Amino acid sequence: MPPNPTGTGREPVFQAHHAYLNAMVEGDTQALDELLDDGFTLTHMTGYVQPKAAWLAEMRAGQFVYHSIDEVDTTLCLDGGTAHLTVRTMTDATVYESRADWRLLLTTDYARRGGAWIPLRTVATTW
Repeated sequence: MPPNPTGTGREPVFQAHHAYLNAMVEGDTQALDELLDDGFTLTHMTGYVQPKAAWLAEMRAGQFVYHSIDEVDTTLCLDGGTAHLTVRTMTDATVYESRADWRLLLTTDYARRGGAWIPLRTVATTW
């Protein structure tokens, strides 16, 4: 029998995802530091791959301010202890002092560790 797309096995991934996005909007870099894998990277739509520490430092400096992130469409592929989440968002953000509404496609890989889902990397492109 195929997995239930709304079943409890998927919910913890969505909870981890929403905690991640909420911390971005709140500018809570401490929470992000705790939620994200130590080796986490964010690939920006320019193709630049930024390590977690550098991204969080730029957030603290006000270079990345996320005003809102609204999910438009979400796809989750769950395979045991790994998950691949693809989300189309409308993101209101100020990036290097330029505020805009961004149509971002966020693709995040997760791994289950100690019962928690940990984001390993996110790739942001436009849609």
